[in-house]
Amino acid sequence: MTREELEKICDALTKRLADDGRLIEVGWVALRRIAVPPDAPEIQINEMRMAFMAGAQHVFASMMSFMDPGEEPTERDMMRVEQLHNELDAFRKEMELRVRKPGGRA
Repeated sequence: MTREELEKICDALTKRLADDGRLIEVGWVALRRIAVPPDAPEIQINEMRMAFMAGAQHVFASMMSFMDPGEEPTERDMMRVEQLHNELDAFRKEMELRVRKPGGRA
């Protein structure tokens, strides 16, 4: 499967999960699989889920409050969304470095 095909599948899945109201929960499940040890105590899992959901709620509420009034996005709206994208993309790259298995052979 090519990267382009995988991206199309992921985009379609993301749209379906958003339509079904499960996008953020599935994001938490994915993070749990890559970042939480399988033997983590229940309290750690619960607190990490709470932190993940609180972060998602903060970003969404912030977006709803920083958008300028009106139906069409303004240039300032687009700049703010781009800044948010840049901030989250930097975190994504940091996270990939932490969880990605090293390649190569020793």
